[in-house]
Amino acid sequence: MISKLKSHSFAEIIPDMDYDYNTSRKKLILPEYGRHIQKMVDHLKAIEDRDERNKAAKAIISIMGNMNPHLRDISDFKHKLWDHLALMADFDLDIDSPYEMPARETLTSKPKQVPYITGDIKYRHYGRIIHQMIDVAIEMEDGEDKNRLIKLLANHMKKSYLTWNRNQVTDEVIFNDIKQLSGGKLVIQEDLKLTETKDILAKSKKKHTQRKK
Repeated sequence: MISKLKSHSFAEIIPDMDYDYNTSRKKLILPEYGRHIQKMVDHLKAIEDRDERNKAAKAIISIMGNMNPHLRDISDFKHKLWDHLALMADFDLDIDSPYEMPARETLTSKPKQVPYITGDIKYRHYGRIIHQMIDVAIEMEDGEDKNRLIKLLANHMKKSYLTWNRNQVTDEVIFNDIKQLSGGKLVIQEDLKLTETKDILAKSKKKHTQRKK
């Protein structure tokens, strides 16, 4: 028997077999639901009786929900399922949905590009946030709050300087950078002392060691 099978091709043995290769299949709109769900949706669109079509739609939604039980606690979970059903139906579905059927543009349009602030940064090792915070400090009224902010900024700048350059830096260098970045508008108190370089490096080394564990 085996020798007889070997002498024939599969097409001769099963001539009416309809081979279903992945390369010839229609691309899935939402692959996470699988091809069987997509076929159900395609069949749903072909149901002529509206009542039967509504019943079938609810059955498919139930199956889709069972495929994602970990998402059931999400408040708009059901709404998302109905949106996904509309998407898989290519927005061509006449049913009584409990939610307003979404427009094609709503689910297929690309999100707006997040604007990125461009422009040169004079001291890149400090980052753009420091530049912005210096602008905030400039606008503040003179007093204790402003002095505390300047001290906070100076210490953070010293930490950033050491993180990028990994060498010694004096407080005078940091104070001069603040003067340059503020256009001379920020005044440093004469008795201001920043965190010691050795303490900053030791703390940074400790954090790095803890991350490795």
